[in-house]
Amino acid sequence: MSHPSPSGAVASPGHDDGAMQAHEGSLRSYLTGFVLAAILTIIPFWLVMGHVIENRFATIVIVLILAVVQIFVHIIYFLHLDTRSEGGWNLLAFIFAAVLVVIVLGASTWALYNENVNMMPGMMPGTSQQQHSTHGS
Repeated sequence: MSHPSPSGAVASPGHDDGAMQAHEGSLRSYLTGFVLAAILTIIPFWLVMGHVIENRFATIVIVLILAVVQIFVHIIYFLHLDTRSEGGWNLLAFIFAAVLVVIVLGASTWALYNENVNMMPGMMPGTSQQQHSTHGS
């Protein structure tokens, strides 16, 4: 049910006009987010395609760090999640979801890695070729 505000306007329940204005982004905010997101996309592309860093592990770490930074850019500039929105509950819910995603992805990666390491030796492509070459001599 709608309730009239002190000014006489009808406001829908659960919506605060001040909170809605805080969530709305300005054109400047969206452009800043877009430019940052574009830069954070171009730099890893350049690093990988240009073979700028010879060390593969260092390149992977830098790309992952830039990806995390880009996630925060999207959260702040496009999703407008911060400690002020909804008393911090939106940010808390997002952090909880992010932790769950990290746990699921980490556990999946760990399980697949262990399955790969613990495969039977005869099933590995490199070992089956070695076995054939030693038996043929």
